[in-house]
Amino acid sequence: MADEHELSIELRQIEGLAFAARAGSNHWVAMDGPADFQGFGAGTRPMEMLLMSLAGCTGMDVVSILHKMRAPLTDFRMQTRGVRATEHPKVFTEIEIVYHFYGDVPVKQVERAIELSQDRYCSISAMLKPTVKLTHRYEIHRPTESPPPETA
Repeated sequence: MADEHELSIELRQIEGLAFAARAGSNHWVAMDGPADFQGFGAGTRPMEMLLMSLAGCTGMDVVSILHKMRAPLTDFRMQTRGVRATEHPKVFTEIEIVYHFYGDVPVKQVERAIELSQDRYCSISAMLKPTVKLTHRYEIHRPTESPPPETA
């Protein structure tokens, strides 16, 4: 049995660059590359998954912290944008996280939740910070405002 501090995944090639991976939670995730590189475009690309993982990690922290603070959060969304190097291995050089809070959430609670996530709890942020310029900002959308347009 694995130690609680150890994670492992299984990766299976489907065809070309199409892969399926799963971890201990037993959920499969599809990954694929673009058609011009033997892929089918049928799954999320690994670097996109990294941005999703970062957003999921800090997003779960922030929502959990705000819940514990009893903040009146009615909805939550995030946008994450990464800039990659032009030369291989084309790592992320900059990542911006934009948190969108909906409801009459106090600014101090929002700022504290983000600070705790970024400085203490989000392991993915902690791993990226030494090599990536990681920035964040937030917007609070009061009940009278409309949600931002979809951006995917």
